[in-house]
Amino acid sequence: DWKKLGRVIRYLRGCPDLPLTLEADEDGVVRWWIDASFAVHPDMKSHTGITMSLGKGSPYSSSIRQRINTKSSTEAELVAVDDGMSLITWTRRFLMAQGFGMKDNIVYQDNQSAILLERNG
Repeated sequence: DWKKLGRVIRYLRGCPDLPLTLEADEDGVVRWWIDASFAVHPDMKSHTGITMSLGKGSPYSSSIRQRINTKSSTEAELVAVDDGMSLITWTRRFLMAQGFGMKDNIVYQDNQSAILLERNG
């Protein structure tokens, strides 16, 4: 969206002395935050947001409309995690191939029902 891009460029021009920092922690843990907004589009589709961090900063973020309609916020959260799993798997394999000593991937969510379903099946 050009309007959002323009806003980001204006922000960056307004603070040229503020550094953008990306650093990896020594612990080898990749953290993911995945969230969904239920039925926020006119066609009642939900929206997924995904952010990754290796420590300081976020080298990857995504915000995308879900491809399917869901019946609840829990189902929208499950679809969001499912959408993110292929990216998580690819990123893990890529970082390991680059020699980054990975120990774990942690996914953070805010929907307790979705968390219980993901843990217990």
